[in-house]
Order: sequence, then structure tokens, then C-alpha cells
Amino acid sequence: MSAYNSSPKPLPLVLQTAYADLLDKLQDEAVAAHARTGGTFVRKTVKDRLYWYLQQRGGDGKTRQTYVGPETPDLLARITQQRDAAEGERARRDIVRALVRGGAAPGVPAPVGRVLAALADSGAFRLRAVLVGTAAFLSYGPMLGVRLSGAAAMTEDIDVAQFRSISLAVEDQAPPVLETLQRVDPSFRAVARPLHTLPDSYVTGGAARLKVEFLTPMRGPDEDAPAPLPALQTGSQPLRFLDYLIYQERPAAVLHGAGVLVNVPDPARFAWHKLMVSQLRRQPEKVPKDVLQAQLLLGALLQQAPADIGDMFEDLASPGRKRWQDIALRGLDRTPQALRDAVGALIGRPKALPAS
Repeated sequence: MSAYNSSPKPLPLVLQTAYADLLDKLQDEAVAAHARTGGTFVRKTVKDRLYWYLQQRGGDGKTRQTYVGPETPDLLARITQQRDAAEGERARRDIVRALVRGGAAPGVPAPVGRVLAALADSGAFRLRAVLVGTAAFLSYGPMLGVRLSGAAAMTEDIDVAQFRSISLAVEDQAPPVLETLQRVDPSFRAVARPLHTLPDSYVTGGAARLKVEFLTPMRGPDEDAPAPLPALQTGSQPLRFLDYLIYQERPAAVLHGAGVLVNVPDPARFAWHKLMVSQLRRQPEKVPKDVLQAQLLLGALLQQAPADIGDMFEDLASPGRKRWQDIALRGLDRTPQALRDAVGALIGRPKALPAS
């Protein structure tokens, strides 16, 4: 057991159970929504892996297949059940209200929640997009069974990432991003960076500005040009370290309305990534928030899943990731000494000597 004693406080078991129930209901609903559209679930083999699609015949007589996900025992069970979740929406709203009132996590601002719900309904997260940034961080409290509500203020920015390889491989598309966002707020407009025409971000007009930005991992030489994400029908900004962050994403429930099913990074990956980013920021005012989020997550993981801290640290040393561990450890050195020692014990880093 860790000697670090400043971990976030655990949630009451009733709230942990409620969150698990909400996430389960949202995943059931995601599959049931496919079933309600009619059609048949079919299995395909792509590069020796099994994937499921919903096959439907359109009014023009042509057959269309919609990507559902990779085959897992859990997905097979949900497809078999095909529960009718029509009356489940009110039950999910009750759970969300109970979680917010109980302090499991703050609900996201209404404009952010509406955008995330629209992206989810469009199929963006079904197509393996991953929510990153503070909106993702707020989901980790109930996921890990701790209170993180005071850890970070929710900004009016939404960051969504996707691997280019996945965007090409799923053989499916969500509606164009701008079309989806303008259904939420007609003032949304696409923004392209100077000298480029492919947009990678979208903003609303007026004083209450909301920005939605799309990201993708940068591999190989530095690149500035926006990269297309065909499955999401948008451009994206390539960023270094992002391939580490969004690998093996996890499902999570955003506390808005009846709950919004999204994908978020593994919390241990998020923590190490925040420590790396804190050392490379061009905006120093954001560094304390990066370190605080990492500190709180590491404190929770020391109690809930300490092995994940070490495993995700080892992943930083994967081929092609020179010096990533060193960068992350420089970020770790900005956290309290007790946390550094507890994490260091897990990753084989000697304790710092006391000052003489």
C-alpha cells in the first residue's frame, strides 16, 4: 500500500454503483439504438480481426453497413440482448442527477454537454473518436470511485482526437462535423489555420464562445498541415505524444442530460501525458493545471490501480519514443515529495535524498 496520504476521497459505494449502472445502461442503449433502426448485425474479418456492422437496405435498394465495433464478449452479449431501452432514458436522467447532487463529479456546462451529445448521436465516439482535455478529466472521478470535482474548472473548449489509421479503417462515416455542430448552435463556423483550407476546429459566435478542436497523433517528422479524418469528415491538428494518450481508450459517461457515452484515455496514460505536456507548454499559465490533474489522478490510482501507473510508464519507453520517460519524470518532480516517492517506488526510481 502506498504511503502517500493525500489521495482524493473515495465516493460512497452507492454513487460508485450508480455510475457503473449508468455506464452499463448507456452501452446497452448504444447497441439497442442500432437495432431500432432495423437491419441485421453482421460480422466481418478485417486483417485477421473480427468486427461487427449493422447491415441495412436503403430506399434505393442498396445495402449499407454501419460500423458497431470490434468483437468482444461484452459486445456479443449486448447484440444478443438487444434490449429495448426506450423507457430507460428517464432512468438514466435520474442517475445523472443523483451523481451530480452527490458530488460524484460536476455536470459539464450545458453548451458543452449538448455538443458532446450531438457528436455521440452522430456516431463520432462509436467510430473511435476520443474525448481528451478537461472534459475527459472530469469523467475520471466516478470512473475511479473518487471525488475530483474541485480539481479543474471546465473550460469552454472541447478536444476530440482520433487515429488517422482508424478513421480510414472503419469503413464508415459520421455526418460532416460542421453539419452536426450547427444543429446544436447555428452560429458554429469552421476555422482553418493560415495557409490551409481544411478546418480542424469550429467556434461559435457571440460572447459565449465555444471551441471544438479535432486532433490526431503526429508520427515521424514534424508536420503543420491539417490531417483529414475521413470517418469524422473533418480535418485535425497533428500533435506529438497523442498516440500514447489515446491508445486503448476506455468508455465513460459524461454527466449531462441522460448521460453521454464517450471514449476517454486510460486515466494512467492521461496522468503521464499531462506530466509530459506540462514540460513542453508554450503557455506557462496552464502548467499548474496540468500538474494538478496528473497529481490527483496518480493519487487516486495509487489506491485503486497502482499497477496501471507502472504499466503506462513502461509504455512511454516503447520504440520510437525517445526521452519520453525523462520528460514525464521532470513533470513528476513538480508534484509533492510524498507522491513522487510513492510513484517512484512503483517504477523503480530511487527516492530523492532529503535536503542537507
